Amino acid sequence: MIAISDLRSGMTFEKDGKLIKVLEASHHKPGKGNTVMRLKLRDVRSGSTTETTMRPEEKVKKAHIDSKEVQYLYLQDDMGVFMDLDTYEQYEIPTSIIKEELLYLLDNMEVKIQFYGDEVIGVTLPGTVVLRVQDTPPSIKGATVSGSGKPATMETGLVVNVPDFIEVDELIEISTQEGTYMKRAK
Repeated sequence: MIAISDLRSGMTFEKDGKLIKVLEASHHKPGKGNTVMRLKLRDVRSGSTTETTMRPEEKVKKAHIDSKEVQYLYLQDDMGVFMDLDTYEQYEIPTSIIKEELLYLLDNMEVKIQFYGDEVIGVTLPGTVVLRVQDTPPSIKGATVSGSGKPATMETGLVVNVPDFIEVDELIEISTQEGTYMKRAK
């Protein structure tokens, strides 16, 4: 069991038969009354998100999550197909569960998939990915890094704000945590 006050972003717990992942957690002290925890949660199986408050002293059962290195192969129907690099076993994950992660995935990219018992529940991305700019407005002559930026659509469909000097077909590094441009890739 784990106290609500000890929950952090990325942790998973069980409550009322549901498997719940913490997206955001923060302490909140209202003007009157006791401290509460504000939580943004996602039901791992259904994908629905909710925001709630709970008392810090409440306890929940921490879920034991295992992970395994795999390679993303392709999309088929409404499933992402992944392959274990050691056993060549393939895993299918519904796109409804990993729709955000798919925006960062290229064929043959190595990632980790998460298991709850024998159930595949999600994908863990690397900290950064390198993607090719598929579409962006033309660059502005004399643009600097400190400019306001412009939107760019990546080869996966992800839209990121990039500096004005970035052009179509350039490779850029993107943070998967923030979904933001980091630098040109080499």
